[in-house]
Amino acid sequence: MDRRAFLTSSVGAALGAAVTAGLPAKPRLRKPIRAVLFDALPLFDPRVAAVLAERVYAEKATPLMQAWRSRQFEYQWLHALGNRYVDFLKATDDSLTFAARQTGVELDGQTRKELMSAYENLQVWTDTHDVLPRLRERGLSLGVLSNMTGRTLEDGLTRAGLRDLFSHVLSTDQVRSYKPARAAYQLGVDAFGLDREEVLFVAFAGWDVAGAVWFGYPTYWLNRIASVPEELGVAPEGTGPELRSLLDFLRVQVA
Repeated sequence: MDRRAFLTSSVGAALGAAVTAGLPAKPRLRKPIRAVLFDALPLFDPRVAAVLAERVYAEKATPLMQAWRSRQFEYQWLHALGNRYVDFLKATDDSLTFAARQTGVELDGQTRKELMSAYENLQVWTDTHDVLPRLRERGLSLGVLSNMTGRTLEDGLTRAGLRDLFSHVLSTDQVRSYKPARAAYQLGVDAFGLDREEVLFVAFAGWDVAGAVWFGYPTYWLNRIASVPEELGVAPEGTGPELRSLLDFLRVQVA
């Protein structure tokens, strides 16, 4: 997924657009799905950071957000590859410092705190309260697997009143690495005690789709911001623009 395209849009103006065109049709999965493992961002809405940046920096907000989001993931992967691990919040804070310097904006303590709060005080997308209980009613176990810190994930789900729906809340902190490392995706298999083919991974980003498919998870792309597919040689089993589309996909796969 092109995260930069999201940031250059007017705070995700493409939300809700249909994105199924252009992806090849996939056959019914070989094994029944027994668990659904979510990346954090299909559940949590990251747009608040862009809203805050626009309020403070006006026309400079877009280049700031482009630089911040690009370095945010590059710093994670560089730290992991270099065996110099730092957690998600540290990498996010450092990349914000770089982005402010690169784009020439003043980053005072209060503004930094507000921008970082987008990740420290996550709010869920509006459709989560409707759909997640319906997944549980179908007998599916639910989990989260994210590069974010465990505390951030636990606090966000608890604040939303959703924590009890999840059997496992997994941070890649546990393996001191980041998706798309195989050790990161392995956390879900180990937690559920299932074959990877029985765990549907729900990704927000195109690169996470690729990582999950490479690992061996059946994968659903919840493409909330209408991004184009990555050119990484793989495709998800299904895709849709909002969480309710996952119910339709699973109706076929689980029946």
